[in-house]
Amino acid sequence: MRRAKSLTDLIRDERGSASLEFITAGLILLVPLVYLVIALAALQGGSLAATGAARQAARVFVLAEDFDQAAARVHDAVAVSLADFGLSTETADVAIRCNAGAGEACLARDEIVTVTVRVSVPLPLVPDVLDLDSAARVPVEATAVQRVSRFWSGD
Repeated sequence: MRRAKSLTDLIRDERGSASLEFITAGLILLVPLVYLVIALAALQGGSLAATGAARQAARVFVLAEDFDQAAARVHDAVAVSLADFGLSTETADVAIRCNAGAGEACLARDEIVTVTVRVSVPLPLVPDVLDLDSAARVPVEATAVQRVSRFWSGD
């Protein structure tokens, strides 16, 4: 006949504890890894959004007839490019530079125009309750350069 196990025998019996330890350790390691992948995907999306916005803004700027039309087209191009990646234009900052200075002088033949777009990408899964809106954002910047055509007829 079998004798009943004592309390010390039950404590020493480790059958089934390996699977429990594996599941616990797996979850402890898996959760941060999944968050890291999600965060890196969000940052990559923000980087692609900034790059596309800068490229399109530079292209539409150099093809405009005048400076007012160029500024409106740049705003629209940046808004569309960022909206494709789920980012708002409120988090973006656009800077347009050229060798001739600013304004109408940028739209001269053979002028080189540089457009820089800075976007603040929010980290995923950060609740609004913590009031970490500015701390839970990563700035991403992209620059694009275009030359105004030497056949440009705007002047």
